[in-house]
Amino acid sequence: MKKQKSSVVLTALIVALGGFLMGFDASVISGVIKFIEPEFNLSKIELGWAVASLSLAATAAMAFAGPLSDRFGRTSVLKASALLYAFSAFLSAFAPSFTILVMARMLAGVGVGASLILAPMYIAEISPSDKRGKLVSFNQLNIVVGISVAFFTNYLIVLLSKSDASWVESLKMKEYIWRWMLGIEFFPAIIYFFLLLFIPQSPRWLVMKGRYDEALKVMKKFDDDENAEKVISEIKLNVSKETVPKQKTPLKNLFLPSMKLVLTIGIVIAILQQITGINSVFFYAPMIFEQSGIGTDAAFIQAILVGLTNVVFTIVAMVLIDKLGRKPLLIAGVTFIIISMFLLAYGFHSAKYELTEASVSKLPLEINKGQLVPVINKTYKSDTEFKNEIKKVMGEDVEKKYESEFISASITMNPTLILIGILGFVAAFAVSLGPVMWVLFSELFPNAIRGTAISFVGFINSAISFLVQLVFPWELATLGSSGTFLFYGIFALIGLAFIWKLVPETKGRSLEELEAILVKNK
Repeated sequence: MKKQKSSVVLTALIVALGGFLMGFDASVISGVIKFIEPEFNLSKIELGWAVASLSLAATAAMAFAGPLSDRFGRTSVLKASALLYAFSAFLSAFAPSFTILVMARMLAGVGVGASLILAPMYIAEISPSDKRGKLVSFNQLNIVVGISVAFFTNYLIVLLSKSDASWVESLKMKEYIWRWMLGIEFFPAIIYFFLLLFIPQSPRWLVMKGRYDEALKVMKKFDDDENAEKVISEIKLNVSKETVPKQKTPLKNLFLPSMKLVLTIGIVIAILQQITGINSVFFYAPMIFEQSGIGTDAAFIQAILVGLTNVVFTIVAMVLIDKLGRKPLLIAGVTFIIISMFLLAYGFHSAKYELTEASVSKLPLEINKGQLVPVINKTYKSDTEFKNEIKKVMGEDVEKKYESEFISASITMNPTLILIGILGFVAAFAVSLGPVMWVLFSELFPNAIRGTAISFVGFINSAISFLVQLVFPWELATLGSSGTFLFYGIFALIGLAFIWKLVPETKGRSLEELEAILVKNK
C-alpha cells in the first residue's frame, strides 16, 4: 500500500509540472517587457499585446483540449503541450521581430490552455477518492510556484548580465537579457516531456477505448487491488451511460428566469476576479515597482516577494477554505484588496517629480543631458505629466529606454507604501478570489447545466483577463499609476457590496440543497 501511495503521489507531482510551466510562462514576460519595448519600438497597446496574446491563445485552446484528450489520450496531449512550451521558448529566444515573438507566445498559450485543463483532469482520474482533493491541488500549487520561480530567474539573469565573468560574456547575457529570460524555459519543458514518457494513460481513457485489462493494470499501481477493481467497474458503468444518446444542454437554458440569480453571481465573480487587476501585478510587477523610483534591480527583487507571497497565501487558502467557508474568505479578501488598491492610489498620488542638476548628473552617460535643461528644477505632480515632458525634450525612444532611470532620478515618494500595497493585494487575492471563484463555480450551478455554465463564466473570466493585460500599459500612460489602481479599487468596492448582499455561503450544503435555494421558479 505504501508503494501504491508513493506511486500516485509521484505521478501527480510529475503531471503537475504542467502547472509549473504554465505559471512560469505566464509570469516570465513581466521581466521581458522593459527590454522589448524600446528594442521593437512598441506602442503601449503593442506592449500589452505581447503580454496578453498568451492568454488569448490559452482561452481558445481550452475549448479543444478536452475533446483532443478524449481522442488521443490525456498524456498524449500533455506531451504535445510540453513540446509546445519547449518550441515556444526556443522561438522566443531567437525571435527576430515582434511578430515572431507574439507567434511564439501564442504557441505557449496553446500549451497553457491544454495543461490548465488536462493536468488536474488526469490527476483526478488516477487518484483514490480520499486523496483526490490534495493531489489535484498540486497543480494549483505548482502554478504559483512557477510564477515565483519566473520572478526569481528574471532577477538572476539581470544580476548575471552585470557580471564580468567570461562565461557570462560568452553566452552574451548582457546583449540578450530578455532572450535568456524566455529561452530558459526550454530546459524544464524538455524535462517535463521526457518524464511524461513514463506516465501511463488515464485508466478512464483506457476504459473509454475498451482497453479494460490495461485500465485495471494502471489502476492497481495507484490503489489496492480491491479498490482498483471497484473503481474500474464504476468507470465502465459511467462510460456506458455516457454512450447512451442524451439531449445536450443548450446555452439558452443558462438564461432562463430560474437561472437569473446563479448566473448573475457567476458572471460578477468571474469579472471581479480579473477586473481588480491581479494579472496586471503578475505580468507587470517589475514595471509597477519601477514606477516607485526604486530602479530596475530592486524592482526585480521585489517581484520575487510577490511570487513568494502568492505561494504562501495560496497554501493558507487551501487550509482555510473548508474551515471558515467561502463567503467569509471572499469578504475579508476583497476588503483587503480595496485597502491595498486605495493605498497604492494614495502612494502614487502623493509622489512628486523633479530633476535637479545633481540628479541629472547621475543619469547614464548615453543620455544627452543638455536636452534636459528645459525640465530641470521643475516640479511635476503626476507621473503622466512628467513622462510627457521627458518625451517632448528627449524623444519617445529615449524616454522608453530610460524611463526607470528618469523616474528614479526625479521622484519623491515612499516606495514602502507601494511594496506593502502590492504584497497586501496579492495575499488578499490568494486567499479569496483566486481559489474561491472556482470552488463557487463547482457548487452554485445545478447538475444538469453545470458543465455549460462553468464553461460560459470561465470564458468571461478569461476574456476579462485578456483585456486587463492588454490595456494595462496604456492605462499607466493615460491614467497614471494612481488613477489605474484607484480604478481597480472602485471595482473591488462594488464587488464587495455585491458579495455581501447576494453571494450565499456554500460550505456544508449539498449541491441539491443549494440548487433548491438558488434556482427559482423551477
